[in-house]
Amino acid sequence: MSPMQGVPTFARSRRATLRVLCALAALGGTPLRTALAAEDDPSNGPAECVVPAKPGGGFDLSCMLAREALQAVRPARPPLARRYLPGGIGAVAFDRVATGRLGGPSTLVAFSSGSLLNLAQGRFGPHSPSAVRWIATLGTDYGVIAVHRDAPFRTLADLVAALRQDPGRLAFGAGGTVGSQDWVKAALLVRAAGRDHKAMRFVAFEGGGDALAALQGRHVDVFPGDAAEALQAQAGGAPLRILAVLAEARLSGALAGIPTAREQGIELVWLTVRGLYLGADAPESAVRAWTEAFRQAVASPGYGALRERHGLHPFEPLTGAALEDFVRLRIEDYQRLAGELGLRRWPR
Repeated sequence: MSPMQGVPTFARSRRATLRVLCALAALGGTPLRTALAAEDDPSNGPAECVVPAKPGGGFDLSCMLAREALQAVRPARPPLARRYLPGGIGAVAFDRVATGRLGGPSTLVAFSSGSLLNLAQGRFGPHSPSAVRWIATLGTDYGVIAVHRDAPFRTLADLVAALRQDPGRLAFGAGGTVGSQDWVKAALLVRAAGRDHKAMRFVAFEGGGDALAALQGRHVDVFPGDAAEALQAQAGGAPLRILAVLAEARLSGALAGIPTAREQGIELVWLTVRGLYLGADAPESAVRAWTEAFRQAVASPGYGALRERHGLHPFEPLTGAALEDFVRLRIEDYQRLAGELGLRRWPR
């Protein structure tokens, strides 16, 4: 009788597997260590990027860029899946990750400067920035002021003149409610026109995609959103006119022909840094793995062109402690700005 006859199938399978592993170890151990390391690295297997809003906005662009950037440097790995979880412009996703109801080592979530602004005001619930692990920045977007293509405003000065006459005459429409970054852009523009921002009309949407659809339908008059989502809508045939880019200086590429607000006499600059975070309960090995994966992706030769294709501009690649410091300092800045605009901190 064969030595293996009478031994259950699952036992034979385990013994066969052990023989293979022992053989690999006898060859020096490197293949065995590599196999085990791959199992501990969530960036090697199926993973998802949560878009904390409806499709079509900046968070969606972030996850698409993350997916393609990883595929470029790790073509053999499964592509990063996208999952939509709208609610509070990121509040629902952040709360679920912070409380452990969503997440794990294979679940990334997109964030932006708007997320940090909401954190600064306590709008993401009773959670501190340390409730998640900040993984990497992908690039930066810039705010824009856009109107319908058939609107009577040809320049930002035209729009400012109308706001100076009556700030409640025009309806701003963008992602987020009072206190969101798009609301803040609108408020700062109204203040630049010399009027009280509390007199403006603002219509809140669950993401830039819905706001742009409302602008196309002439349900709102002004879109104080971000350049990447506005350009994406234009490329899809949306009848938009971008009056100003809220950058320090004129940008290149598709926005080269659009003047900045500064060029038009309005001191208004707004950067929207985009990146990814992970649940704080993820193992340290997973945090290191994702950090290294995106460090490689952002440093790859083709990343600049890929980033530009998604409408983002260069921003210092930040990971680990450097990104945590950036988040902390930016939140402190936003807390000061919120105080200047009379925004109360939530919850009371």
